[in-house]
Amino acid sequence: MGCRLGSVSPSPELTLAERKRLLVSNELTEAALQLLAVKGFDTVTVDEIVATAGVSKRTFFRYFASKEDVVVQFLADMGTGIRDELATRPAGEPPSVALRHAMRVPIDACTDHPDHTERALRVVRLILRTPALHARFLERRLRWSDALAAELTRRLKLDPADLYPRLAAGMALTAFDATLDRWSAGDGTEDGTDDPAGLIEQAFALLAPALDGHTSLA
Repeated sequence: MGCRLGSVSPSPELTLAERKRLLVSNELTEAALQLLAVKGFDTVTVDEIVATAGVSKRTFFRYFASKEDVVVQFLADMGTGIRDELATRPAGEPPSVALRHAMRVPIDACTDHPDHTERALRVVRLILRTPALHARFLERRLRWSDALAAELTRRLKLDPADLYPRLAAGMALTAFDATLDRWSAGDGTEDGTDDPAGLIEQAFALLAPALDGHTSLA
């Protein structure tokens, strides 16, 4: 399955019209992200994006308020994917394992082929190195933390006042951040040290005792 950076899988419950809208949104997002990543956020215009995507400017603004909004929606969808994966993990799975699988969703989706990995890396660098986009990433990351903490509270049947879900969500997202930072700073060599899947595994190996210690004492 190819990596579509801006893709959201259509739900079987969607109508044909809704599926078509989702397809157009995915195509627009993919075209915009790649163009922004290659040419730079400040350089690319909406006219260039619609020309690359093969749609009208009117169509673009039907889906997005601005080129920045494309990235914001991409980040929102990424957060939804992470939360949904955590929600579907087996009930008895240790928190470190469940959270590791959740954090790997966006990484695994775009690192199944060298070409996909390179495209994804360009987008990661775009977001982390463009101040306006990095600020939106941090804003969305707070929402991811809230969603993960709420899901951990539910799956572990904890009191909402318990500190553990918030701390665990923060640790998991810190591991994700560290992985993206290390990956984006890599020199592109193929020695495996900058492999994002390997990096997230290393990070969770370090965090596992802290993440699982709480539940083992429960």
